[in-house]
Amino acid sequence: MPPPHLNLIVLRSPDIHRAASFYQTLGLSFTLHAHGSGPEHYASESDGMVFEIYPLGTKSAPTIGIRIGFRVDNVDRILALLVEAGGSVITPATDSEWGRRAVVRDLDGHLVELVTPAA
Repeated sequence: MPPPHLNLIVLRSPDIHRAASFYQTLGLSFTLHAHGSGPEHYASESDGMVFEIYPLGTKSAPTIGIRIGFRVDNVDRILALLVEAGGSVITPATDSEWGRRAVVRDLDGHLVELVTPAA
């Protein structure tokens, strides 16, 4: 049996428009959706992975306890763009056994790991 393939990540934000703008800095393209009577939310799909940003409501649990990660073409460049967009550096860009790596906190408090794999 093949291993499972992660295909969905959902973050909750008190300001979905601001959050979508932040993650667009990574190169994600979002569209605004609403399913049935559900809330408007942003969705980005790439290579079979859906990344959604839903509003944080009184009946929904916050998602800031999770860490998400993205493989990017240039950690230093993307980190600088995310800081310019309002993110804060948690772990500066350094070389590691996984490649060039950094961690940034988004505008809602989610930790976002960036990695450029070693050549």
